[in-house]
Formats: sequence, C-alpha cells, structure tokens
Amino acid sequence: MRFEFTNPKMGSIFGLTEDIKKDKDYFSIGEKTIHILWNRSDSPVCFKVDEIEVTLLPNQLVTTTYLQKVSYKNTKNQLTAFTFNREFYCISDHDSEVSCNGILFFGTQDLPIITIPQDQLRKFNILFEVFLDEFSNPDVIQGDMLQMLLKRLIIICTRLAKEQRIVKRLNNDQIDTIRKFNFLVDLHYKEKRKVSDYADLLYKSPKTLSNLFAIYNQKSPQQIIQERLALEAKRLVNFTDKQNQEIAYDLGFNDPAHFSRFFRKMTGYSPSQYREIRTAAV
Repeated sequence: MRFEFTNPKMGSIFGLTEDIKKDKDYFSIGEKTIHILWNRSDSPVCFKVDEIEVTLLPNQLVTTTYLQKVSYKNTKNQLTAFTFNREFYCISDHDSEVSCNGILFFGTQDLPIITIPQDQLRKFNILFEVFLDEFSNPDVIQGDMLQMLLKRLIIICTRLAKEQRIVKRLNNDQIDTIRKFNFLVDLHYKEKRKVSDYADLLYKSPKTLSNLFAIYNQKSPQQIIQERLALEAKRLVNFTDKQNQEIAYDLGFNDPAHFSRFFRKMTGYSPSQYREIRTAAV
C-alpha cells in the first residue's frame, strides 16, 4: 500500500507506505526527504543508518533526514514510513509550532527511537487511519489537511521523545536550550568548533551549557561538536569519491594533516584506512 500527494508547482511531496523497502524508489521525489519510520508489525525490524545497524521493536518509531544514509537491503519485515520534503512541510520554518528540531530532527547525535506506550497506541492507530482516509479525498484542500495531520504526528512524537529521552530534572527552558544547541551544531559545525561560539548564539555562558549537558547526558557540548564533525567526515569518506584533501577543506580544515589527525583521534583509523575497511565490508 502506497499513497502520495504531490504539488508539482511547489515541488512538494508527502507519501505514506506500509513497506518502505518495496516502495522507496516509486515516490516522485526520492532526494532531500525526511522520514518517520514506524514498526507496526509484531516483530523487530532491522535496517541500517550510516552503516550502523538499527533495530525497531514493535510500536517503535524513529526519524531520519536527508543527511543520513539509510539502507533497507537486509530488512525482512514491513516498515511503515511517512516521507516528506521541505517544500511540503518545513520543520525549520515551523519549529516554533512543533519544537522538534534538535530532538526529532537535525542535531541529535543518537537516533531518536521512540516507544509508543500501550495507552497511546490507539491514538496513533486512529491518526494513521485518518491519514488513509484523507488520501481517499483528492480535493483542493487535501494538501492542507495532510499538512495538519503531519504536524499533529510530529507534535505527539516530539512530546514522547521529550518524556523518554530528556531527564525529568530539566524544565522546559532547559530542554529548549539543549535542542537549540543540537540544532545549531548541525547548522554550524563546519565553521564553529568551540562551545563558546554556541554559547554566544544562545546568550548563555559556556559553563551554563556544560552544567546543563552534565544533567542531560554524559556527553559534553565539546564532545557533541566533535562527534558531529566526525560523523560528517565518516559519511564523506564512506559514501563519496572525494579525496581526503577535498574532504578536509569541505569540513573547514585548513590543513589536510590536521584533518587526518582529527579523524584518527575520533575513529582510530586514518581516512584511507577507514575507507579500505568499509569497502572490504561491503
């Protein structure tokens, strides 16, 4: 089962499928899309994100963006997916409404896997049925209706993510600071490498950020910045044909040797060694 709404004038797409592995190549637009993946089956579903194995248990969801490389090559069970692009619904422009950036999308270092509680499963299933019903009404306001439903899905997923991933000792302002920091790192990691750079953007002191993240998790703000840079470096080494020097300059390193030292520090391998290992594993 696959449904799709498109607006050719806007270049927008919103799609829904119960089997993303089977249908991913049949949507009108396959690039620059965001996915909400939901395991609606009774068994675990496995796939890879940036070559890392991910397992979704029944009634778990996860989000992926166009920055990530997702592979369903070894996926055996069906995986439901909502897919959309910026032209259909821009989460950055609507972040004040849904507050999802840095939690569900863009900026989280770990995949935001969300478990649907049993007492909320009915709400998700009803929303899914409403999506299906709306796709059967191709009128002039169908796109607006689908946007409203997607917005609701994002909001309830964000609420669950905050409950399940954010420690209770943080208030809403502190949570907002964390997610904004994550999002800003995702935007500026190539040119801003110091915690003080982001502290200035957030009108906080570096010490305030460090103390906040000490409560939130065990990664310091500096670790998050470095890991985001390393993640992009691994993606470029693994998924492009760019030479090491070119990758170094793309990531804001003035000296390729400095990039190589950074890469080895973060991965344990030189860029060339890492590429050889990944190639041999395919």
